[in-house]
Amino acid sequence: MAGRAARLVLLAGAAALASGSQGDREPVYRDCVLQCEEQNCSGGALNHFRSRQPIYMSLAGWTCRDDCKYECMWVTVGLYLQEGHKVPQFHGKVSLNAWFWSTVFHTRDTDLTEKMDYFCASTVILHSIYLCCVRTVGLQHPAVVSAFRALLLLMLTVHVSYLSLIRFDYGYNLVANMAIGLVNVVWWLAWCLWNQQRLPHVRKCMVVVLLLQGLSLLELLDFPPLFWVLDAHAIWHISTIPVHVLFFSFLEDDSLYLLKESEAKFKLD
Repeated sequence: MAGRAARLVLLAGAAALASGSQGDREPVYRDCVLQCEEQNCSGGALNHFRSRQPIYMSLAGWTCRDDCKYECMWVTVGLYLQEGHKVPQFHGKVSLNAWFWSTVFHTRDTDLTEKMDYFCASTVILHSIYLCCVRTVGLQHPAVVSAFRALLLLMLTVHVSYLSLIRFDYGYNLVANMAIGLVNVVWWLAWCLWNQQRLPHVRKCMVVVLLLQGLSLLELLDFPPLFWVLDAHAIWHISTIPVHVLFFSFLEDDSLYLLKESEAKFKLD
């Protein structure tokens, strides 16, 4: 028992030290956020920020610190591009958290670790559909995104509450995740097909969506473990790693496109 507990502690420490978000660990980014907060997030400057903040952002809980972090993210991205470096990742914690709890659960199967594994997996699926909404709708209608985010949070709360307080129903959990996953797939694919001529990089997103949908069959079509080690579930976990690398490549290309588009509009104004 002591050895297993020690391994869990080491895994927790490894997750805390993992370089899942290089951008928000950069000194330039941290100094920018600190300076922005000192200048804009207290006294009269804070009152000015709140007075000009759109109502939908206020209702969504967007704070002055959040605004600083957003602005400084783009400052850091600009510096990376000027120096010829790749765009770093910022605030990448949702997927990393899901992988962490999945590792813990498969290391030590308890009631708590099982629930954390299932709940974090549901969170990743909902986060993906939220990201899809932000990209396809949010740039033109941010208020819609705020309302949709509230709906997803409500759905997650109800889902977790039912499984925790009423009944841990494996069948229901599978159907619920598959339903949300199907909406996610259709939404992403529809947007990609609509924009593939104008935005060639969306083909990466299409490949990711189709691969994830195909790989999900490993969760449904189980088979005995290969060499009594790698079962369908384990192979599914391994297979999703390179897919997420490709998805990040799409996000990088898309972010660069949006950055160039915003710079062009700024020059025109």
